[in-house]
Amino acid sequence: MSAPRDHRVLIPVDVLEGESVPETIVDAFASIPVVLLGYREIPDQTSPEQARDEYGDRARADLEELRTVFEDAGCDVTSRLVFTHDRLQTFERVAVEDACDAVLILNPAPILETVLVALRGDVNVDHIARLLATILADTTLELTLFHVAPDDAQKAAGTALLETARSELVAAGVDDDRIDSTVVVDDSPTAAIVEASADHDLLVAGESRPSIRRAIFRDRAKRLARRTVDPVVVIRGEYLEPEADEATAPTEDG
Repeated sequence: MSAPRDHRVLIPVDVLEGESVPETIVDAFASIPVVLLGYREIPDQTSPEQARDEYGDRARADLEELRTVFEDAGCDVTSRLVFTHDRLQTFERVAVEDACDAVLILNPAPILETVLVALRGDVNVDHIARLLATILADTTLELTLFHVAPDDAQKAAGTALLETARSELVAAGVDDDRIDSTVVVDDSPTAAIVEASADHDLLVAGESRPSIRRAIFRDRAKRLARRTVDPVVVIRGEYLEPEADEATAPTEDG
């Protein structure tokens, strides 16, 4: 296992839409530094400067209120406020700039007791294990490692993958009795994960490609977030460089 480093989770919140962070999520993530990103996506004809002048005071007040909730729970939290024409590009940029290991896609979470960890391959399994261990450190959350094999011939490889993940988690300090493993065979991985997530309270998906925008918001994890009522944590691969052809980042406030 490579040497551990500090972990951070990016939590984007549309502050002017009244989006909030469930108390169960706040409590579960109190053990890991959080970057609270208050954002507002604005029309192309509105400049970020105009938006700050019109909405800045209200947005900052809403964001500060959310930040206080995390601080009261003992969380190490920093906050940023952005008015942007492209929220997805902003999420990617902030995740890179602040070296965030994961992005939390908010959904209601009235109860948070069990976590489904969907693994597609062995990319960055040790990195995923270290981050999960940090999140689980001060909680009683139980987790199920989950893999969807495309056919019976590959089921054994999926079982071996989850055993590797279990070993990494135990090595990172997670009690073995908190970990379960399930491999299913299905030619529709997204549907299988959604079905399994119905029995859990938080879904964790590992990224396997080097772009948050592509792998989180335009790929499986985005579809999962739309089809499940659970909050979704997408753990980034250890790819901290943005794409070379990215446009200039939107103007930021705060």
